Amino acid sequence: MLKDSFLKYLLLERNYSEKTILSYGIDLDEFEAYFKGVDVELEFTSVDADVVRGWVLSLMDEGRAETTVNRKLSSLRSFYHYLLRQKLVAVDPVAKVVGPKKKKPLPVFVRDEAMSQLLDGFEFPQTFEGVRDKTMLEVFYSTGMRRAELIALRDGDVDFSALVIKVTGKRNKQRLIPFGDRLQEALSVYLQERTRFYSGECEAFFIRKGGVRLSPSSVNYIVKRYLSKVVTLKKKSPHVLRHTFATSMLNHQAELEAVKELLGHESLTTTEVYTHTTFEELKQVYEQAHPRA
Repeated sequence: MLKDSFLKYLLLERNYSEKTILSYGIDLDEFEAYFKGVDVELEFTSVDADVVRGWVLSLMDEGRAETTVNRKLSSLRSFYHYLLRQKLVAVDPVAKVVGPKKKKPLPVFVRDEAMSQLLDGFEFPQTFEGVRDKTMLEVFYSTGMRRAELIALRDGDVDFSALVIKVTGKRNKQRLIPFGDRLQEALSVYLQERTRFYSGECEAFFIRKGGVRLSPSSVNYIVKRYLSKVVTLKKKSPHVLRHTFATSMLNHQAELEAVKELLGHESLTTTEVYTHTTFEELKQVYEQAHPRA
């Protein structure tokens, strides 16, 4: 049988594991059961692209996940590549069949009210670490910079007279991010506290004991610790605050192109994902407010 010879080929020539071969066999069995249900006269060598598309649709109708359907389609594609090489079929029925697109999850973000509750209503420890941690959260929320960008900040990158921060992003591309009076005050207070805490030369703007720059894991811990005070989100990371900045800007009528530049995105397409988030916000408002929602 064609199927058996293909599975034997995977075992002996491609050195696939037994588990993988079993998975391929199951996928081919499912496809065969489907096309026999369409027409009992059909064989692997006589099905066409419409039959394959019908199988994909039937899997989706059963509620199979996009990743599962695409994996099964990949099994079928490998099978027909093998048949073509063996000259057992003249046309690959899978060649022009496109699998379902995997849905991209919407960015996780913190609502403005929760951020205000944290930054304005929560009592941070009256220590250097407490002042530093609050200032870091302010910077993330007010600028949307990445974790690596915050860690790399140096004193000379913060221009208090022009109210801009110079950020070095991916591929050493630099950009300027403006900031307001509230962040200016927070940064000034932090620098005063840092001078009392450590009088020597600092490696970076944000430091820990000994004037050493923070590690990625310590920044993650700080953000997660404080976000846990105001949200129950499963994910609580610096990148969530980046999403929060972008979503907040767009929700308050910022231009998409401007947000793209502030985030340091290469493509507008990357930034557009946040418009879906704001649309979800609009849907929620509609559902809560409209009597016929």
